[in-house]
Amino acid sequence: MPWSAWVFPLLAFILFGVASVAGSEGALRVALSIILFPVLMGTVFAAVHHAELIAHRTGEPYGTLVLTGAVTIIEVALIASIMLSSDSSPTLARDTVFAVVMIVCNGLVGLCVVVGGLRYGEQGFRTKGAASYLTVLIAMAALTMVLPNFTRTTPGPVYSSSQLIFVSVVTLVLYGAFLYIQTVRHRDYFIIFGDQAEDGEHESAVSDRTALISVALLVAALVGVILLAKKFATVVEAAVAAAGAPYAVVGVIVALLILLPEGVAAIRAAKRDELQKSVNLALGSSLATIGLTVPAVAMMSILLKKPLTLGLDSSDSVLLTVTILISMLTFGAGRTNILFGVVHLVMFATYVFLTFVP
Repeated sequence: MPWSAWVFPLLAFILFGVASVAGSEGALRVALSIILFPVLMGTVFAAVHHAELIAHRTGEPYGTLVLTGAVTIIEVALIASIMLSSDSSPTLARDTVFAVVMIVCNGLVGLCVVVGGLRYGEQGFRTKGAASYLTVLIAMAALTMVLPNFTRTTPGPVYSSSQLIFVSVVTLVLYGAFLYIQTVRHRDYFIIFGDQAEDGEHESAVSDRTALISVALLVAALVGVILLAKKFATVVEAAVAAAGAPYAVVGVIVALLILLPEGVAAIRAAKRDELQKSVNLALGSSLATIGLTVPAVAMMSILLKKPLTLGLDSSDSVLLTVTILISMLTFGAGRTNILFGVVHLVMFATYVFLTFVP
């Protein structure tokens, strides 16, 4: 086990304690702000490292769920920490969730397809698994980010409290049904080609003792990330305000931080000609983000009486629609090439440009 896997969680607790004592002024606070990002990133990577060890012990598709679950906890912690601030924007959760969908379905998918296509020409995956992901993703995206623009109980792109509770419940139902299909009913839709023969190898590669240690360190790393999330949120908001950038950029930065470790794992899988694992990680992240993050922030919004704007504006709705259509074509044939990847990357570049120049 590398030293960073346990050192960074320890540093996160130490840094949080020092930052809490230091207060809001002075040179010490400036120094802490400078080292906050590398410590937070190191703790995030430590959490993902332990999640991957547990994943090797459990095998697919459970391994992917451990990783996406850890990443989703980090995401909820970051969004919640910013929502708790007095001057937080009601669009933060929407911006972050939409950013995750666009980064994953365009940026990450595009990179994986291009990287794999350049090395292997074409790569295959299981179309039934991809279709399952996309079916649930389309329903969740429409319920949480499009439909709020057309309801009449409350004005504007927001849900009333009763509507928010209903949408949260049905979103959890959709995600729960998907997990049942993925882990029980149709596991074969999501297993990497040839992975059946490797299950035993995965289980023997990581001992029970190592897995238990990783579980404890994973919990410690996640707690460390949650503790540092509020400190990081304050720094990000100040930097965006100083740069004069739109507030939506905060959501993009939060999403990039959350997805970086998982993105690296997906790209590595594509380079190993395991595009199915890349699909599981990428599309699984989108589903977990909407299926778990939206209900969590919705409950926070109701309990804390914080405004929550979920509906996308017209240009983002167009980007979401085109992304879904392209994804259906990309994952509809069972094989990909670099053309599909380039198209996804162009859509991602368009999203980033319009975020800074709306």
